[in-house]
Amino acid sequence: MILFPAIDLKEGECVRLIHGDMAQATVFNDDPAAQARTFEQQGFEYLHVVDLDGAFSGKPENARAVDAILQAIDIPVQLGGGIRDMRTVEGWLEKGVSRTIIGTAAVKDPSFVREAARLHPGRIAVGVDARDGFVAVEGWARVSQLSALDIGKRFEDAGVAAIIYTDISRDGVLKGLNMEATLALANALTIPVIASGGLASIDDVKRLLEPDSAALAGAITGRALYDGRLDAAEALALIRAAREKSVA
Repeated sequence: MILFPAIDLKEGECVRLIHGDMAQATVFNDDPAAQARTFEQQGFEYLHVVDLDGAFSGKPENARAVDAILQAIDIPVQLGGGIRDMRTVEGWLEKGVSRTIIGTAAVKDPSFVREAARLHPGRIAVGVDARDGFVAVEGWARVSQLSALDIGKRFEDAGVAAIIYTDISRDGVLKGLNMEATLALANALTIPVIASGGLASIDDVKRLLEPDSAALAGAITGRALYDGRLDAAEALALIRAAREKSVA
C-alpha cells in the first residue's frame, strides 16, 4: 500500500479545496517545490500532483510549478489536471512525470485513453471522481450519467495502471475515506484502485491496512497532512511494518 501526499496547484500555489470548490481554497504553501521536498524528506515514496486550473481549462496551467517540483525531488510523480490529448500526455512524460492521470477525457474520449495506455504501458491512470455515485468532469464542474464502475469497466482490458477514485463529498473535509464505495469498486475490477478524498487521521491509515483493504493499491492524503492531523512518520511507520509482516 502506497500513501501518496497530495499537492494541488492553483495559480502556482499549493492549496486544498473543499468539495472541489475553487472558491474555497486554502493556501498551504506558496512554494510547491519546497513542499514536494518536504514530503520526500519525510519518507514518502510517490507524490500526487493536480493542476486544478488545468482541470477547469482543459490544458496545463501550472507547468512552471510542476517543472519546479520535478526538478526538486527524486521520487516519482503522478500528475492530473488538464490532460486531454496525446501531446499533453507525452509532453509530461518526457519532462519526467512517472504517470499521467486522465479524468475528463476518460468520460468524453475513451479511445484516447486506450491509445495512451497502449503507447505508454504502466504510465496512464484514470481519475474517477464521483458525486452522489456519478462521475464528475471538467474540474468537477459537471456531472456525467456514468457511474464509477461504468468507467472502470470501460478500461478493464486497456492496460490502465490504476484507477484513482475520489469521493467528492469527502474531499477536503476530513470525514474519512469512503471505504465502502472504494472497496466495492476495487473488488469489482482487476485494475488497481487508489482511494482519495477525506483521509483524516491515523485511524484511516490503520483501516487501509486491515485485511479487507488488501484490494487497494494505495490512498491519497492532503489536508490532514497539511494541518497536522496526520503525522507522516507515524503513518509511514505503520505501512512499513505492515509490508514487513506481509513478506515475513
